Amino acid sequence: MLDNFVGLQSIGGMQQKRFLKQQLATRLKWQDMDLDYLRQLVSLGKIEDLAGAGLATRPEHLGDVTSMLMPEAGNGCAAIVARVEGIVCGMPLIAMVLAAYGDEFEVKCAVEDGMPMEPGLTLATIHGPAIGLLQAERVMLNFLQHLSGIASETRLYVNVLKASDTCLLDTRKTTPGYRVLEKYAVACGGGYNHRIGLFDRIMLKDNHLRVAGCAAGEALTEAVRAARSVAETIPVEVEIDTLAQLEPVLVAGADVVLLDNFTTFDMSAAVEQNSGRAYLEASGGITLERLPELALIGLDFLSTGALVHQSRWCDIGLDWL
Repeated sequence: MLDNFVGLQSIGGMQQKRFLKQQLATRLKWQDMDLDYLRQLVSLGKIEDLAGAGLATRPEHLGDVTSMLMPEAGNGCAAIVARVEGIVCGMPLIAMVLAAYGDEFEVKCAVEDGMPMEPGLTLATIHGPAIGLLQAERVMLNFLQHLSGIASETRLYVNVLKASDTCLLDTRKTTPGYRVLEKYAVACGGGYNHRIGLFDRIMLKDNHLRVAGCAAGEALTEAVRAARSVAETIPVEVEIDTLAQLEPVLVAGADVVLLDNFTTFDMSAAVEQNSGRAYLEASGGITLERLPELALIGLDFLSTGALVHQSRWCDIGLDWL
């Protein structure tokens, strides 16, 4: 993703923004995923169920003790069905999960990630060994329900902002190990991805500034300038807590300024003071109820972890046919 960041030249003697807005707010696509890594996540889900992974003392009986009672189950057919309205996410994981339980499954998907779903809609049909399908059911649905919940929550926010030029971003407040999937779900819901990790953006947060003793004034300006001097191909973002910090950061040429827990009044003042010099992002207390007023201020970005940690799993089931 770092290759997306292309610097802009000085035009007419005025220093232009180094990055385009769309280069700071990207969307993960399925082809961006490391499939081997996702298979590892699937494998973890499988051994939780079949082998008690995570327990210090493994159970006496391993495997699916219920299915042992029906060894001659043969093949079967089932449908994955939506029980609620929302946005679908995680469809490619269906075949990936089933592959962990055998290579004889046939999957026919009726929808794609990012499409709407409604109660009763069949998302996919599956044919294959009945025992393997029963064993894979919970792992498969856990992925679909969780990711569809994030995509659906994101779409609620996006719909409020659709008439605004302000982009909705996610954060690094993700479930450990599931970051790329959860950020992908945000993208499927219509949102955009902030930095994926600590590696793709210099971001001087409040604690960085305090540790370095440069949270204000000329010391703050010099800290940002130092970051800019070593960051030719990645953006420099600075988090500020007060309006007094804004000018020192702008003077130093920060690419993005994060307004952390600002009031709506102070956000508006920051937009006016900034006058287009840097991209402005607001975070902290970004709720669905607050979005209509924030959409009118002129911010470039709104970021919130609520897309993930406040989302509710979508009710999606597997019905035997």
